[in-house]
Amino acid sequence: MTSFQSDHRVEQLLRQLAPGVLATLAGRHQGFDMCEDAVQEALMTAAARWPVDGVPENPRGWLVTVASRRWIEIWRSEAARRRREHTVASEVITAPDAASAVDRDDSLTLLFLCCHPALTLVSQVAFTLRAVGGLTTAEIARGLLVPESTIAQRITRAKARIRDSGARFTMPEDAEWPARLAAVLRVLYLVFNEGYTATSGDRLHRVELSTEAIRLTRQLRAALPGEGEVAGLLALMLLTDARRTARTTPAGGLIPLPEQDRGRWDQALIAEGSALLTDTLPTSRIGPYQVQAAIAAVHDEAPSAAETDWPQILGLYDILVTMAAGPMVTLNRIVALAMVQGPEIGLQALDLAEPALGGQHRIAAVRAHLLDLAGEPEMAREQYELAARTALNLPERHYLESRARRAAR
Repeated sequence: MTSFQSDHRVEQLLRQLAPGVLATLAGRHQGFDMCEDAVQEALMTAAARWPVDGVPENPRGWLVTVASRRWIEIWRSEAARRRREHTVASEVITAPDAASAVDRDDSLTLLFLCCHPALTLVSQVAFTLRAVGGLTTAEIARGLLVPESTIAQRITRAKARIRDSGARFTMPEDAEWPARLAAVLRVLYLVFNEGYTATSGDRLHRVELSTEAIRLTRQLRAALPGEGEVAGLLALMLLTDARRTARTTPAGGLIPLPEQDRGRWDQALIAEGSALLTDTLPTSRIGPYQVQAAIAAVHDEAPSAAETDWPQILGLYDILVTMAAGPMVTLNRIVALAMVQGPEIGLQALDLAEPALGGQHRIAAVRAHLLDLAGEPEMAREQYELAARTALNLPERHYLESRARRAAR
């Protein structure tokens, strides 16, 4: 053991190890609730002992062993009247693959279980963050801006649905694979987006969510190197997150993309994301995440806002509309169209598209921006004010209010 580790370092290590330990137990025993209880008790034991005694040489194995013993205790107490108690408990301890199971990483299987089709999308998100991401219920609640009790209920219901559906801790069958992978990617995409631009609240970023989404997508990419859309999603996250530090003022205010100091962008993330695209696009079937990543790459590679290749971005949005049409894709394409053909053309397209956008709250912000470009400051001010009134995120609201004041001058 390495003695006298700090509480903070131990906490970080336990958070990193917890999902894999849970995945190992769930894969071995199948009873998710009992496995989670056993892992939580093992984590609490480690949190108390490791800062004093030191971290074991094999911390993951230590946790799996302690959690397995606790699982047996729980199983015995709940199945005391079963005749096979002694036999099953002995098999758990002496199973030939027990040692290899400690080192096997079943996080991917756990991720697919959390995105089971029996669960609603909101439950998939919460369950994934809890079981695979290792976030506490309180952290998830803060990140998603909902009461902690609501998150607890969602996770409890998710466990019950998984149990009632008869789902087992195995990877999907071949026929289920495309739909299940699509669900996993969608959950990770939503978690990242909520972290990069919070739906509401007083912070623009919820870094704990975007960071966790990137970490999980890296794991998915490592496990599925041949899946082009997995690589595309990871590239999109990296290329987008590369701009995060330049996106806010020291006080947390929003700085829009054209006004950002590009010298503050993370060039290592941009290089990694671009390399993923370069390796993936020629060899895989193109999907919407790869196209979005390509759009992000065009923005990131422009030396300045004025040198952005808007015709290429518009062409990519034309492709994206055919793959994954939606309000935000439509709005972003309209902005690209305006940058290529002029703000008046963009405003006409926005008027035509608005009935199909379903009350998207950013319509007024896009219209205000285009009116500003078209030299209509008074009309732009009205639209900025309307957008500010409907914005739930405070940094976004303050930015829109500042734009309204600027347009009024």
